[in-house]
Amino acid sequence: MVAPVTGTVTEILPSALYRVRVDEGPFVMVHIADRLDRNFVRILVGDRVRVELSPVDTGRGRIVGKI
Repeated sequence: MVAPVTGTVTEILPSALYRVRVDEGPFVMVHIADRLDRNFVRILVGDRVRVELSPVDTGRGRIVGKI
């Protein structure tokens, strides 16, 4: 995974996916990292999050933290 970037959650999608608007770029489809999921961190629309983008497909990634 690439270094984390920050963004804002804009939409909650089915199957535990989220659409995040990255600060320096486009929308990204993301899921929650296991560490956050195990600790029952709730992600809502409007939350600021740290996202690691996939090096293969920059349109996908995972949420690694809440700001």
